[in-house]
Amino acid sequence: MDLITIISIIISLIIGVVIGRFLLQGVFKKQEQAAREKAESIIKEAEKQAEHHKKQRNLEAKEKFLQLKAEHEKEVTQRNSTVAQKENTIRQKEQSLNQKLESLNREKQELDNRNKKLDHLIELNERKSEEVDQLKNQHIKQLETIAGLSAQEAREQLVNSLREEARSQAIMQIKDIVDEAKLTASKEAKKVVIQTIQRTATESAIENTVSIFNIENDEIKGRIIGREGRNIRALEAATGVEIIVDDTPEAIILSGFDPVRREIARLSLHRLVTDGRIHPARIEEVVAKTRTQIEDEIVEIGERTVIDLGIHGLHPELIRMVGRMRYRSSYGQNLLQHSREVANFAATMAAELGLNVKHAKRAGLLHDIGKVPDDNPELPHAILGMQLAEKYKEHPEVCNAIGAHHDEIEMTSLISPVVQACDAISGARPGARREVVESYIKRLKELEELALSYPGVEKTFAIQAGRELRVVVESEKVSDAQAEILAADISNRIQTEMTYPGQVKVTVIRETRSVAYAK
Repeated sequence: MDLITIISIIISLIIGVVIGRFLLQGVFKKQEQAAREKAESIIKEAEKQAEHHKKQRNLEAKEKFLQLKAEHEKEVTQRNSTVAQKENTIRQKEQSLNQKLESLNREKQELDNRNKKLDHLIELNERKSEEVDQLKNQHIKQLETIAGLSAQEAREQLVNSLREEARSQAIMQIKDIVDEAKLTASKEAKKVVIQTIQRTATESAIENTVSIFNIENDEIKGRIIGREGRNIRALEAATGVEIIVDDTPEAIILSGFDPVRREIARLSLHRLVTDGRIHPARIEEVVAKTRTQIEDEIVEIGERTVIDLGIHGLHPELIRMVGRMRYRSSYGQNLLQHSREVANFAATMAAELGLNVKHAKRAGLLHDIGKVPDDNPELPHAILGMQLAEKYKEHPEVCNAIGAHHDEIEMTSLISPVVQACDAISGARPGARREVVESYIKRLKELEELALSYPGVEKTFAIQAGRELRVVVESEKVSDAQAEILAADISNRIQTEMTYPGQVKVTVIRETRSVAYAK
């Protein structure tokens, strides 16, 4: 029984395996059929997409071809137009050349006719000259017979008498010519000067020693003064300008003889008020930045000035000094404006006289450059300006004109008197200068330089129109006791060496600072 069961099971397994195989073959055939159909569908879809891309590429190629064709036609049209224009131009030039050729031929014919006439006249003239010579010889022979003298003797007597007469007449004519030349030269010189003045537009510019800083409301005055006046003291110590806060509505007065200091103080105040943070440390930071900005602006002003005047190749240091003229006045007249006027005057006058206009213009611009160096040696500004010009390789004529415009040295070129005359023209205009301001500024500078000559003095500021001198000393070099002695010494020197109205208050400021950083 067990054997039969086993055989039955084996037969069943075999039958199951056969049936499963047939079933698997059917499934595989269906899958294969589905895969084939899917592949055909993908191929058809790919063929459709390929056909679509092909059509699209064909359209793009046609559009590109049409575009290139249109551009080519446009280019061909432009070339044809250009060729036509050139042909017209050539045709016109050809017609013009033909006309000129015809005109030249006519002129040549006329010249030939004239030459023939001249040859004929020359021939006639030679014949008449021969006849005149014959008559002259006959006349001389007749005179010799009558006078009993030979022609040579008569000629010598006549020449001697004519020589004496000619000498006397020549002396008289020379005197008349010299007198006339002096009169004419004077008239021409006046004419050149008048034309130069008329052709140059000038402006009056009187410098003051006070600037007004406008504010929106009077509450800002308290912030500028600060607690117990510490802010205003820091401002005055950093800028060297006296800051006057009074009852003037919406305004603060900045007083100082140096325009650069006043401008630094004005811009610093503007920045501080705009920023809103006003305290001693911030004040020193803003003043330092503003001072750097002013230095950059000075260079920019110098570059703009030389460009406006058409002056090239000027040394950068001379350009910076030209910019500093903007903040310097001479007898109340702005130095940069005065130098520009002298440059324009000199250029115009040099053109009238046939001199070198470029050299005259450079000399006119730089003639007062000795008034604005960083250091002030005890030299006349004309000599100092000449030395600076020589140092920076300016032309000898320019250097001589700078040094000789106040007759400190001898003039060696014609440009020197031109610059001297133009300097006088610019300074002699009514209202151009004020002697009082120049002497006032000179006195204040001498006051500051006197105090600055002492060891340990860091900065000096003359304020209140020269009635007060503030001296800032280095705390490491000058003690409190020495500061008192220094104030007395400076006041004694001012009293004995300088002339000034009223009295001068000397204030020595010694400040000790301790700085530490937390990291």
